[in-house]
Amino acid sequence: MKKIGLVGGISWQSTLEYYRIINETAMARLGNGHSAKILIESLDFGEVEVLIKEQDFAGLTDLIVNSAKTLERAGAELLLICANTMHFVAPQVQQSISIPLVHILDATIERIREQGLSCVALLGTEFTMEQDFYKGKLIQQGINVLIPGKEDRHFVHQTIFTELFQRIIRPDTKSRFLTIIDSLSRQGAQGVILGCTELPLLLNQQDCSIPVFDTTEIHSKAAVDFAM
Repeated sequence: MKKIGLVGGISWQSTLEYYRIINETAMARLGNGHSAKILIESLDFGEVEVLIKEQDFAGLTDLIVNSAKTLERAGAELLLICANTMHFVAPQVQQSISIPLVHILDATIERIREQGLSCVALLGTEFTMEQDFYKGKLIQQGINVLIPGKEDRHFVHQTIFTELFQRIIRPDTKSRFLTIIDSLSRQGAQGVILGCTELPLLLNQQDCSIPVFDTTEIHSKAAVDFAM
């Protein structure tokens, strides 16, 4: 099994889930007693958050690219960025390293296609929901994307930063998320992408009547597929 490199800490709550899912998947494939070969470059999210608030995209790009290079030098044979939003730098990262970058959205699009869906809702940070680096990739593959209205987008964004990054799970927050998803479903969404790797801490398939695409799980399992 190839050694997997994780650019994590964005946030560490979801990086924990990556580590768990990758190892559980490796054990299921290889048998009890086995686990994955993993290297983690865990960032200080406090530093990342400052760069995000200052909209210092050059600084964020340098941070992720340098982390990727560090993992490659340490022996990683493939790379994951453990955050949807930070995939805005995916092209620069792939250009800076010689090992493959397993893209979170490529793996998610494959799952959406398997279910034959043509329209999905997208929840994530405001940047992920609003910018073309994510939506555009889906649209290029013939998948229409619906996002919440401005007020709901801000609520989703704030929940990620003020609650889920601290693993705070509130029933009233979950209820509002389900209302948002229901509204997007009535507008034509056939499934919903949890386009932030912390969102699966709050929501799962049992909560929803439409297919839920858990990007943390999808990405983690794609890494094992590639590593094997």
